[in-house]
Amino acid sequence: MASQRRLNPKNDFLFKRLFGDDDSKALLIGLLNAIFQNKGQDLITDVTVMENVELTRQLIDDKEGRLDVRCETNERVQINVEMQVQRYRHMEKRSLFYLGKMFVGSIRAGEHFAEIKKTIAINLLDHRYLPLEGYHHCFHLYEDECKSFRLTDLIEIHFIECPKVEKMTFNIHNPLHRWLRFLDDGVTEEQLKELIEMDPLIRTAEERLAFLSGDEQMLRLYEAREEALIERNSLISEAREEGLEIGMAEGREIGREEGREEGREEGRQEGREEGRQEGRQEGNRERAIEIAKNLMALNINMEQIVKATNLTVDEIEALR
Repeated sequence: MASQRRLNPKNDFLFKRLFGDDDSKALLIGLLNAIFQNKGQDLITDVTVMENVELTRQLIDDKEGRLDVRCETNERVQINVEMQVQRYRHMEKRSLFYLGKMFVGSIRAGEHFAEIKKTIAINLLDHRYLPLEGYHHCFHLYEDECKSFRLTDLIEIHFIECPKVEKMTFNIHNPLHRWLRFLDDGVTEEQLKELIEMDPLIRTAEERLAFLSGDEQMLRLYEAREEALIERNSLISEAREEGLEIGMAEGREIGREEGREEGREEGRQEGREEGRQEGRQEGNRERAIEIAKNLMALNINMEQIVKATNLTVDEIEALR
């Protein structure tokens, strides 16, 4: 097992093969109970895997396809587990949408509302998403002012952010810590050995992972899924760069237009100021001429008239 390449369990296709088959039901129950125990909730004893569809090449190549694990407990609770490596901007809306579809689909036409099944969405994220401390958050429907009053427990959403676990002190006695370390593709051989010795279910999961890793057809589909996700990331990156370039071009054009408008406004202001200055100068000249005429009528000598009006001798002589 040590010489064989260990595939990444967070690959959603491989995750579904690990936990979403009937013969791996015990692993799924172990993972779910680790999640519920981490929030002090009741544990489950049995599940029935739902929609165990054939994993075709077309489904694997679908960059937007969902390879989640769906099951129902023996107490009629629906659970959807999604391993999400890719980042979605509106992950909470995505989760609510698929949870809503399961929730509505749990009751058939003609049945009573009392038959609606409790539905739980579990999002295992390989990236940071919530602006909250801690790596595991569980959401229910609570009243706005009376925070302790829960309207119903029929809807429940978990977000588990794997990168945040790396910043925390690992507790091998915490089952969820053990499972998240098992799912980490960067787990060391020493850490894996410690998990296997501590938890029989982890041993079984690692053996199943090794078995799947040795299946050539499974390996081809795993690689195809990895390539599909890489292509999706590339398309998103290209779209982001294209949007950035368009935004920058539009910004430059808006800046130029704003600059032209500012220039026109400055020109108008300068023109108005020059006009006012010219008007004042013209008014001052007219007053000086009027004063010069009055002084000439009083036979004031030329030198005094020049000093009083700032007019030139020639301009004063022209008034005679």
